Amino acid sequence: INQILIEQGKNHDVVVRLKGGDPFVFGRGGEEILALQEEGIPVEVVPGVTSAIGVPTTVGLPVTHRGVATSFTVVTGHEDPTKSKKQVQWNYNADTIVILMGVGHLEKNIKEIMKYKDPQTPVCVIEKGTTPDERIVTGTLENITQKNINPPALVIIGPVVDVFKDIQNKRPKDPV
Repeated sequence: INQILIEQGKNHDVVVRLKGGDPFVFGRGGEEILALQEEGIPVEVVPGVTSAIGVPTTVGLPVTHRGVATSFTVVTGHEDPTKSKKQVQWNYNADTIVILMGVGHLEKNIKEIMKYKDPQTPVCVIEKGTTPDERIVTGTLENITQKNINPPALVIIGPVVDVFKDIQNKRPKDPV
């Protein structure tokens, strides 16, 4: 993609590279900007909202909640297999873990997380968030991998999932 951006940038006054979400949250935005700058092509970034925050918000799932979760972390569930050293450390102290691109390695990642968190820790998976085919699946670290999860999906782990369930249970049947 960098080469395409460079070619288009050299041949046109204005080129738009449209990405879903935030280009700097696992979107390779930094790589693209550096490549363009190395070629002397000016760049402007218009920020988006990362799915790590936007998707949970659309369904009413807070990633933080007073007295329940005061911190969150966003991690990739699919690291570059060519890297010599893993960067994701599953023993994060964050109250909420949001995993992007993690369905393909869900079972492996959940096993790692259970080394540091209670197997009964609540989990929510939002498949195809913000689309007509959206599906929300809840469970625990212990059983979420048995629930036929399909990509693309966002995985949210932590006590905020229980807050989400309370919000869902108290929603009016016909919201105004």
